[in-house]
Amino acid sequence: MSAALPKVLCLKKGALLKQVFALSRAATPRESHLCAAGDALLSCHRHYRSHPTHGIGRFKYLLPKEAPKKKKDKVQMKEINAGTDYEYGDINIQMTAYDMCLVEHFAQYVHKLCNRLSIRVNESYAMPTKTEEVLFLEERGSKLQLDAVLTTHQRVIQISHLSSTFAPILLEIIQSNQPEGVHLLVKEHTEADFKIRLKARPELEELKAQMN
Repeated sequence: MSAALPKVLCLKKGALLKQVFALSRAATPRESHLCAAGDALLSCHRHYRSHPTHGIGRFKYLLPKEAPKKKKDKVQMKEINAGTDYEYGDINIQMTAYDMCLVEHFAQYVHKLCNRLSIRVNESYAMPTKTEEVLFLEERGSKLQLDAVLTTHQRVIQISHLSSTFAPILLEIIQSNQPEGVHLLVKEHTEADFKIRLKARPELEELKAQMN
């Protein structure tokens, strides 16, 4: 009797599994029939499938709200300092060379020198790089061929409130340390120097002219 009992239980389990398999195949995707304790079968509807997650796993609401980005204002030209009888106004120290590293290091030297000598530096910026093509004419022909492409790099340091007595000393120090291959120019800052830094937009200018 005891030996036949396990066989009967195995048969019951096999029949039960077949019923569960048959019911699971016939059920809809939203229904799943599960086996409960004993021989009873209970059908459970998974309602959470159709419900939203209500922001589970999201962390954006935990972060502080960022302020809306403001549009950049149009760059306006600052008032040019004309200077006095004893002081110069806005002065541009322009350095131009074909070697970018050379002119960059020299510009850094001039900037540090002005800081050590307590000379006010308004701005220190780089101008757009310019390229020039060098052409040569063949001995027996009329065609021009490209020989080289030269790129010129320019750095500008704008200073102000330079005393007229100290200006010759500063220029002498800069010229004595000027490396070979660097062209140095010291001139007063003008409105044209500011406009060169801005990107030209001929299409916008034409539209403005039509509107006017």
